[in-house]
Amino acid sequence: MSFFIRLLNMVIGLFFYAVGIFITIKANIGYAPWDVFHVGLAGKTGLSLGIVSIIVGIVLVIIVTLLKEKLGLGTISNIILIGIFIDILFFIDIIPAAENFFIGTGLLILGLFIIALGSYFYIKSAFGVGPRDNLMVVLARRTKLPVGLCRSIIELMVTAAGWILGGMVGLGTAIFVIAIGFCVQIVFKLFRFDVTLVKHETLAETFRLKKNLE
Repeated sequence: MSFFIRLLNMVIGLFFYAVGIFITIKANIGYAPWDVFHVGLAGKTGLSLGIVSIIVGIVLVIIVTLLKEKLGLGTISNIILIGIFIDILFFIDIIPAAENFFIGTGLLILGLFIIALGSYFYIKSAFGVGPRDNLMVVLARRTKLPVGLCRSIIELMVTAAGWILGGMVGLGTAIFVIAIGFCVQIVFKLFRFDVTLVKHETLAETFRLKKNLE
């Protein structure tokens, strides 16, 4: 796969991911753990959701960099592009918030599959994982705890913090945590995509490859 096709896959993936986040928030039955935190923080600071997402991502990148974790082009792009796309989507705001639980559940499931589709394109590009996933990896390495447990600990912490700040925690939050793995598995199986075969590039490796192409 050429460098530019990979770059296109990454951008498409991040856009789909932002669309999925937008739709799950519009489901109005409880946000995903990180979105609980982002929305709560946005409400307290008066900043847009996208800007808050970018700021949180930058803080996480600083933390994982200090802890010697390698970063990729995808890590940086994840921070910037998802935040920008989210703000654009909320500015256009073509989908109203769900008015009942059944419509909300349908929107949430749709959003989960779009996030899974975004993950497929984004991971396929092999430019590196997002800062939140990097934090999970760092915690697992430092504590020697299972990765799944580390992810649960992080998501419980950000959900609690977001709830205190005023983010919406509801049944949708639980559905997201339980169902996102199944949605990702279904989409990856549909595309016959084996995530274990992907070797992510660091920033240095990407720039070296790009220089060789010029």
